[in-house]
Amino acid sequence: MPELRVLSALDAARLQWYHFKAIMIAGLGLFTDAYDLFCIAPIMKMISQIYYHKDSIGTAVLSISYVIALFGTALGQLIFGYLGDRVGRRKVYGLCLLIMVFSSFGCGFSVCTTRRSCVMASLAFFRFVLGLGIGGDYPLSATIMSEFANKKTRGAFIAAVFSMQGLGILMSSAVTMAVCEAFKMVGEGSLEKMEAAGVETLAPAESDIAWRLILMIGAIPAALTFYWRMLMPETARYTALVENNARQAAKDMQKVMSVSMSQVAEDTLSETLELPPSTSSSYKLFSRRFFSLHGRDLFAASANWFLVDVVFYTSNLLLSQIFSFSNKPLNSTNVYDSAFEVAKLAAIVAACSTIPGYWFTVYFIDRIGRVKIQLMGFFCMAVVYLVAGVPYSWYWSKHEKTNKGFMVLYGLIFFFSNFGPNTTTFIIPAELFPARFRSTCHGISGAAGKFGAIVGTVGFLWATQHEEEDKGEVFPEVRRVRIAFLILGAVCIAGVLVTYFYTRETMGRSLEENEEDEIDSTCASSGNELFPIE
Repeated sequence: MPELRVLSALDAARLQWYHFKAIMIAGLGLFTDAYDLFCIAPIMKMISQIYYHKDSIGTAVLSISYVIALFGTALGQLIFGYLGDRVGRRKVYGLCLLIMVFSSFGCGFSVCTTRRSCVMASLAFFRFVLGLGIGGDYPLSATIMSEFANKKTRGAFIAAVFSMQGLGILMSSAVTMAVCEAFKMVGEGSLEKMEAAGVETLAPAESDIAWRLILMIGAIPAALTFYWRMLMPETARYTALVENNARQAAKDMQKVMSVSMSQVAEDTLSETLELPPSTSSSYKLFSRRFFSLHGRDLFAASANWFLVDVVFYTSNLLLSQIFSFSNKPLNSTNVYDSAFEVAKLAAIVAACSTIPGYWFTVYFIDRIGRVKIQLMGFFCMAVVYLVAGVPYSWYWSKHEKTNKGFMVLYGLIFFFSNFGPNTTTFIIPAELFPARFRSTCHGISGAAGKFGAIVGTVGFLWATQHEEEDKGEVFPEVRRVRIAFLILGAVCIAGVLVTYFYTRETMGRSLEENEEDEIDSTCASSGNELFPIE
């Protein structure tokens, strides 16, 4: 397989400033994605008290509120992942950010202030559009970082980009707590008057502004990132292998990286670019040859991402419900305290478990490999779910003084999720597939993951719901939570099996070598005969 020198130069490039700049530019997108996706839990706590008062918000409304953005994300991953391969990573990258900025403001300006059905419908629409932008950011961030990185530290670079998700979760909690405290201090007089009047649900009029402000703040990091993204050149691998312009690829890299590519540029002036078989137009996406070469990798990436998101999003979005240790929901004094407590719990878990897990992956990913980390993460999560789930109904739910012990166990789930499959499922699809299919296949894998998140979130809400008829409140039923934990443990065991039997290691290899390896193994299994061109 002839090797383009511009790609060899990228693979061998020393660590330099532009690598860190690319991590920050791509990472801020993931930061915004996480902020927007995970701020919804305390927001729904506020909305339930502002608009529903004594009525139950209902499992159906709660389910839609949680998953509408996830559904938009899945669709965005498919659409913009495909466009990233067709029109270029850079062009689509900026479009996704613009969608995120305007839809974040749209969420805050959801129409109506009195009719709850109108508010919820408007919020759902803008959350769906927001999900489209978030979905496009996933495959493009991973693909761009993988194509800029050198092969020695590529895994750490992509993991560092994805680790910004943890900071986004933490920031969403911090902003929620700050906004709630600020509004509580300003509206202290209103709260006292309502309390003196015997109002059961303390939700002053200005609280309707608070949740909208939290949502709109999510537009700020996306807007700040747009300018820098527009200054990024197209990746050299896309320009050379998809657009067939190695000369332009060399020029683009010379502008942003301190790598001597003059010889590369001279060579490409006098040589006709000879593309390797896997990047030529000899077969199309989803053709028989595509599935022969890449079907197993696409199945493994999609299945693993589906399985881990069933666990990760269920555990994250429904954190406050899972920590209800008795058959009665936790009481709260006012709308601000309710949201504050939910955000505080999420912040503790993010700071103590989620973020350390991401950075353990950054450190070890290029030392012990993707597959080993993914296997370890799935296995440890399965063990923790079984340890926490088996005695849940007869121990954890009846011993409130041991809540800290349960929280430590539960925190281990997030640690091994991020020092494990939640991060590796983001990395592996960006390394396995040919340049002209890379963004599309990453989008397909990610969309499978978001459908897993929808299945897990909705399934948990409906399977564990229990309604207190006299108060109209819905909260998890203890015995059903125990069963849900055992099911999530089984999901993790399935992840171990899929990883062990179907997932290939990509550590320490160039993107083109990963591609060659798949072709060579397929040719060997067919008697070293070439596949018919379709």
